[in-house]
Amino acid sequence: MSLVTQSGISRRRVKALSKINLSLCGVQNSDIVTEASIALVLRLACKPSKLRSYPTTNAIKTFALALLFAAPLTAMAESQKAKDGNRGNTVEEVLVILSSDSLQTQGMAMVLSNTMAQKGAKVNVLLCDEAGDLALKAYEAEPLAPKNVTPGQMLRGLMKAGGAVNVCALYLPNSEYSKDDLLDGVGVATPPAMAGQMLDRKMRTFTF
Repeated sequence: MSLVTQSGISRRRVKALSKINLSLCGVQNSDIVTEASIALVLRLACKPSKLRSYPTTNAIKTFALALLFAAPLTAMAESQKAKDGNRGNTVEEVLVILSSDSLQTQGMAMVLSNTMAQKGAKVNVLLCDEAGDLALKAYEAEPLAPKNVTPGQMLRGLMKAGGAVNVCALYLPNSEYSKDDLLDGVGVATPPAMAGQMLDRKMRTFTF
């Protein structure tokens, strides 16, 4: 007769408990306490000689069943802790400053900006120098492989996704363009506003 049977817990009940589907808790099969594990608990809690002579108390039964569910509950707590930790390490808002005239650098900045937006971040873009041309209605450029899209097209996609785009305060005064030449929704940045974003501890700044 097994230790589990001697403890007063039926073998059928133990097997049913050990096969409970805990996948929703993120617990793998190896984490589920089996009948053999319960027997080990009982062996540690009471001497085998006493188990053969006396029925296991309700306290021992409760202790064994508590251990049965300890693993999944611990796994749930650790999983939630990991999620909270990751959430705390994630930046919710970013500032992307793009001033390069390199087509690939502009494309990389836009790819990463769109990707951050897809991940839930609020993306602010400041276009300076020749990169300000991306915000022009008449903007044209060679498409980049493999998506065959231009940085300007990616910028427009970012704006549709909720991204905020501004040209720097020096762009229009030092070019042949006016605010009417900018895409609808593109603003003209002011130094105090941009300095405030750059100094905001909750916001991360990227430059290209």
